[in-house]
Amino acid sequence: MTILITGATGQLGRLTIDSLLTRGADPQTLVAGARDLSKAADLAERGIRVVTLDYDDAESVSAALDGVDSVLLVSGSEVGKRTAQHKAVIDAAKAAGVTKLVYTSAPKATTSDLVLAPEHKATEELIADSGVPAVILRNNWYTENYAGNVAQAATSGVLAASVGDGRVASASRRDYADAAAVVLLEEGHIGEVYELAGDVAWNFDELAATIAEVVGRPVEYQALSSEEHAATLAAAGLDEGTIGFVTALDAGIRGGALADTDGTLARLIGRPTTPLVEGLRAAA
Repeated sequence: MTILITGATGQLGRLTIDSLLTRGADPQTLVAGARDLSKAADLAERGIRVVTLDYDDAESVSAALDGVDSVLLVSGSEVGKRTAQHKAVIDAAKAAGVTKLVYTSAPKATTSDLVLAPEHKATEELIADSGVPAVILRNNWYTENYAGNVAQAATSGVLAASVGDGRVASASRRDYADAAAVVLLEEGHIGEVYELAGDVAWNFDELAATIAEVVGRPVEYQALSSEEHAATLAAAGLDEGTIGFVTALDAGIRGGALADTDGTLARLIGRPTTPLVEGLRAAA
């Protein structure tokens, strides 16, 4: 069985490769797809075949999938372009006769109000319409997303957000990478839609207390309205589009978009998910 990992030089892609190897995958059965091959030299040194794969270049995608049985489609990072980019991989997977397509989606992608959900919903629909045997991994937030907040709070002693009392069931990237590796290596899972999240859903008072533990100083959560948050971000020099995106994300968290957890991730990986304090320490 040959497994292609797209976005292999990204953080999740690299961690998934590490997990595949740790779980006994033969390096020669792995294919690392990367836009910039120079960033994948270390993967080639480990005996992994490295191929050019640019989501915006359909020919490179088709070539990368030649002879591949399973694909991990790591969702792209370019918001607004992702549906078309993912479609190139899905179309190539269908043409190549791929027997397992694993896609990293968003929590409750088909029903969520989260600002990031629509492109994931569209991708899931494209996968379903393609008929390619697939597994959907709906990853909740990465704990590492808050590394910047740790650094900022270390200086200011303040964690400012407009999430209200919203909770986030985050897990570390390694947790999600381990889940992807399990699904890729094990028989079965086809047709499953897994809602993956950390074992604990925490609020921002708890996040502030955890950051304080990491940085060694008091940190206070400053709860802002969306309007106050937008004004703060504008004063920091952010552009209007970014401000709208950030405040919309916080509104989604405030509405509970990232709060649910049912233990599916821990069951898949066979261990508890990484505690918030450990994930933040590693990220910092």
